[in-house]
Amino acid sequence: MDWLSIGLMIFLGLGTFGTFVTVFTLLAPKQDEREQIVDVTARRFKSSSSFSRLQPENKWTDRLAVFCLNTFQLERPLEEMHLQMGSPIYPQPVNILYWKIVWAFLLPAIFILLFRSMGFILLMPLGFYLPDVHYKSKIQKRQAEILGNFSTTVDLAALIIESGLDYLTAFERIISVAKVKTVLEEELDKTINEIRLGYSRREALERLANRTGVQEVRSLVGLIIQSDELGTSLVDLLRNFSTDLRSRRMSLAEKAAAQASTKMLFPLFFFIFPTIFILILSPMLKGLFSQGFSF
Repeated sequence: MDWLSIGLMIFLGLGTFGTFVTVFTLLAPKQDEREQIVDVTARRFKSSSSFSRLQPENKWTDRLAVFCLNTFQLERPLEEMHLQMGSPIYPQPVNILYWKIVWAFLLPAIFILLFRSMGFILLMPLGFYLPDVHYKSKIQKRQAEILGNFSTTVDLAALIIESGLDYLTAFERIISVAKVKTVLEEELDKTINEIRLGYSRREALERLANRTGVQEVRSLVGLIIQSDELGTSLVDLLRNFSTDLRSRRMSLAEKAAAQASTKMLFPLFFFIFPTIFILILSPMLKGLFSQGFSF
């Protein structure tokens, strides 16, 4: 690879990245100045986020990370992604950002080396968003685990509340009798601990909804907050909510069963039918080849 090809590759890479930045900046929604003033989460972010350890004045890699962070407005999306993964020790939001930058350069470099074509430099935007697919699949798996026993937890909470206890005590009883804590029970335990540490019930419940990212949990939180503010019976609300959950899960199961026949066409045509044809035709072809195609 001569110097002209290297220069062309750098020029195409910078041009692609610049075009990507321009289009993203034009299409990104502008944040209201008043929202920036009243956003409590944004103020907390400055001191508690993992992005605070970036040192753009000392490292060029951190300067690139800060540039991507500010240009694409990735602070809150990466924080929410990390939160909905269960706030693991690794990866932190800053690690996710680094992986996005690495894959933005690594993916086109792999294709350029394999196919000796500079046109694959256009894959930089695809590489930048490639790690999101991996992390979002983890989030979806975690959300599926939350929904696995969600309706049962709601029913148990309704039974305990009906006996005269409040919903926090109901959640504590459910957690205490569990032999192995599920993801949902761990999140409820975090909510109870936050209330003990001084958070209001409304704020702790809203944080529960944000950590899970599940619409059903958001609906449950809305019902509990509504019951607290209006003084309505929470038992009836939970029973109706549980019935609605089961009907929705049943409709989703019926929809998945109806789509199963369509999804089976691909493996049938490309894996099962060729195997059957090979088993049926191989003895006949062996006889033809052994006899020299004499009929």
